[in-house]
Amino acid sequence: MSGPKGFSRGLLALSSPLLILLALGALLLRQGPDRWQALPALLIGVGLLGHSALSRHRRRRALLAALRQPGPPA
Repeated sequence: MSGPKGFSRGLLALSSPLLILLALGALLLRQGPDRWQALPALLIGVGLLGHSALSRHRRRRALLAALRQPGPPA
């Protein structure tokens, strides 16, 4: 995919892992009760990544089931 659409999709694909890395960096750099401020970003990033993996798994399973169904007689 080329052009602006491919670039934006690539950026969106990297957003969850980058959010997780940012939250982990914030957890390492902050001390004391300030560490709790990085927790929502970490949980959101992990949730988005998990949701993406789960939906990809469901989509692939549905595609495989559709491919295994016998087609109409030709």
